[in-house]
Amino acid sequence: MVKLVVVEVVVVAVVVVVAVVEVEVVVAVVTTVVVVKVFAVVMNRKSPEPHFYFSLQKIAAPVVVVVVVVVLIVVVVIVVVIVAAAAVVVVVVVVVVVVVVASK
Repeated sequence: MVKLVVVEVVVVAVVVVVAVVEVEVVVAVVTTVVVVKVFAVVMNRKSPEPHFYFSLQKIAAPVVVVVVVVVLIVVVVIVVVIVAAAAVVVVVVVVVVVVVVASK
């Protein structure tokens, strides 16, 4: 009986972690696509400013996109790690409680 409960708890925790990871990945991808689209629009606009500014803009845009994407990835990884750690803690606590209750 105890083993069955432990297995169920572990399965639920794994499902929750996987769901959260999927959501984070979707958010990261959507945000990245939006950022890239916005920069594409900005780049394709004819610049009324002098030529120097426009060329600077051309150089800076890919750099900004890369930085934004890297930051997003880092944030997603951190969130996923935190959620995974929290899930592990929950599983451990539940397992300990179940074992203690069952042993009495």
